[in-house]
Amino acid sequence: MDKLTNIVRDEISRQYKSVRQFAFAVGIPLSTINSALHNGIGGSSFDTVVQICRTLGICALGEENIHLTEDTQRILDQYAKLDDYGRHTIASVIQVEYDRCTKTFEDGSDLRGGYSSVNLSAPVANDEPVSMNVLASRED
Repeated sequence: MDKLTNIVRDEISRQYKSVRQFAFAVGIPLSTINSALHNGIGGSSFDTVVQICRTLGICALGEENIHLTEDTQRILDQYAKLDDYGRHTIASVIQVEYDRCTKTFEDGSDLRGGYSSVNLSAPVANDEPVSMNVLASRED
């Protein structure tokens, strides 16, 4: 399935209790929504795609398949206003959270749940070290 269809499907399940509820909210027949989700959003009319994306807060840009929700756009706007120190801090936290959500331990258990301290240090502008404590642990 294409990326936009997957994003639409994920956003519908995140924002609405059911596809039927979303169809009612967007004002598009349920059969049209089901068809678009089953066959791919790309097969729908342009107006239908725009209406679906606007209702879900998805901004689809260009042919590169860049899809932004309102939350993602807000975060990118805030990130663009940060200095080097702030960008480094965000990059460090994102890396730790990505690792927590995607990696498993050697025994196959997930890295999720409670917390213990991890210290990240790396140079940024002016070769000054930046230290911060980020919390992560595995759930037993």
